[in-house]
Amino acid sequence: MRIERDGLPPLPDGASGPTHAFVILGRSRREAAFIESAANHAFVILGRSKERRGAGQGTAMRIERNELPPLPVGERREASLMDSFRDKIVPVTSILAGVVVVWYVFAVILNAPFQRDLDRRAGETPGIVEFIGKTMSQPKPTLPAPHQVAVNFFENTFLRKVTSNRSLVYNAWVTLSSTLLGFAFGTALGILIAVGIVHVATLDRSLMPWIIASQTIPILAVAPMIIVVLAAIGVTGLIPKALISTYLSFFPVAVGMVKGLRSPEITHLDLMHTYNASASQTFWKLRVPASVPFLFTSMKVAVAASLVGAIVGELPTGAVAGIGAKLLAGAYYSQTVDIWSALVAGSVVAALLVMVVGMAGRIVDRAMGGRPA
Repeated sequence: MRIERDGLPPLPDGASGPTHAFVILGRSRREAAFIESAANHAFVILGRSKERRGAGQGTAMRIERNELPPLPVGERREASLMDSFRDKIVPVTSILAGVVVVWYVFAVILNAPFQRDLDRRAGETPGIVEFIGKTMSQPKPTLPAPHQVAVNFFENTFLRKVTSNRSLVYNAWVTLSSTLLGFAFGTALGILIAVGIVHVATLDRSLMPWIIASQTIPILAVAPMIIVVLAAIGVTGLIPKALISTYLSFFPVAVGMVKGLRSPEITHLDLMHTYNASASQTFWKLRVPASVPFLFTSMKVAVAASLVGAIVGELPTGAVAGIGAKLLAGAYYSQTVDIWSALVAGSVVAALLVMVVGMAGRIVDRAMGGRPA
């Protein structure tokens, strides 16, 4: 924001009026939050410094609004990119850099005892710098350094065939297939439960407490039971893992949809009643559109939970492929670098899934006439 002060022409003798014009020019939403979203206006505040008003003193001012010429397309795009860089990329990058530094520190601390034992057996007395370098280059460290995980991730992602059992792309796809199926089941189940709870008071009082109680049971206790029971009736493979993902993903969708379907204000509901709208018309024309933002917000949580359920479901099944299988194999053979690389792969898959759901939400919001934030 820029404030300019301009002198006004002198007033005739005996006349009263402003002596200066303070021009506030604002284009940025951050710098001129009080200006409407387009923020391409000049607000001219005209006023004398002070003048008597009865028993007290005050400042008389008049505000005029003038249109400014629109910014060129190139400048608008550049300003948008700068705002995005400042608001999103810089904070995330700063936090990531801090995490990496702390990770290196703990890698040295946790790997140091084993390295001292190795040096004592070999009769070596390395210097501090050499000792720190050794702690971050052990083949089976207690805590691998970030660069070890990055190298392993790169090799198993880009330097191996996609069809290889050691490829993280192949294992991620195996886990992703059960994740997407479980997410679809969980989303559908959550929406059905939410609709029932909103429209049937008995379900609200009887079913909702049980839904909440179901999430207090540890998934590590539920997963083996689901696998064993389904295997007893001949159901194996993708379905058991998908059902575990469903168990974790339906809850946030159900809670979010209940909140969304109940979000319309009472005045809107009264207006629909005034129009003599039926229950189904009120549902489809008022409640469903109002619940869409809540639905996609809860789906972001649900899709991440679904991935966790798919990974956990691979642990008790003895799976030979999948991110959970990579974690299990790494634990068996003390390959901590492989374990952390698989965890990074899972994090990347989760971030991509959440990003896709967010993009779908924005597309649906614009298709329904919403304005971009």
